[in-house]
Amino acid sequence: MSVDAVLSRIAEIRTQIDALHAPTTDRTNGSTTGSTTGSTASTEASTGAFADALATASAPGGASAAATAAGTAPATAAPATSVDAGRGTLATGSGATGSDVVAAAKKYLGVPYVFGGESRSGMDCSGLVQTVFKDLGVTMPRVVPDQADMGVPVGSLAEAKPGDLIIPKGEQHIVIYVGDGKVLHAPRPGKDVRIVDNWYKDSDIATIRRIVPSEAAAPAAVPAASSATALQSATDLQTAALLSMMRSGSAA
Repeated sequence: MSVDAVLSRIAEIRTQIDALHAPTTDRTNGSTTGSTTGSTASTEASTGAFADALATASAPGGASAAATAAGTAPATAAPATSVDAGRGTLATGSGATGSDVVAAAKKYLGVPYVFGGESRSGMDCSGLVQTVFKDLGVTMPRVVPDQADMGVPVGSLAEAKPGDLIIPKGEQHIVIYVGDGKVLHAPRPGKDVRIVDNWYKDSDIATIRRIVPSEAAAPAAVPAASSATALQSATDLQTAALLSMMRSGSAA
């Protein structure tokens, strides 16, 4: 593709970008407003078209070489998040939060205590915990000492959030904190899964563990006009890089 052809194609793309900023008429009241967000389809089409032109005209190395010349790094895939509980980390892969843990645990209220059990026909304290997290797509170990190593530590009862796990000293029991000073657990033979007032003090506790985030992460706020502005800026940088590469190739 010649320089003139590339410049012509870039001019077409810029026309599409300018259309994103063009004022539009509100059909409901006839007023004219500035289009700040533009059309998603048009933006994606413009971006794709520029990438095609860049890939066709660039020297060996293609778009990656142009991105390097423009001072930008090629995009890399984001690391996968985990759905397995681990020590010192939150299991974020399932998208579950502490509130989800409490809601899932409440479905087992009334299930009788059965040592070694992990189903609706009967479960013990750690079987309840493992089953609740399994329902949310999070893999947890089976017994209390191993569960007590998972997630991140919480400093005190005052910092506990719904969904956190409380393990007393001796690690012979485990309960799920539901908030407002209450816990949910499978107590002992002859009892069933229930919610009761928390009877543990900080001095009684071996550890408090948070397995999943206490709440969903808030999405980052993006100004309405930023997408079109960012696309314009990226196009300027890539145009300069493309021309520089082609001129260098012509000189050679």
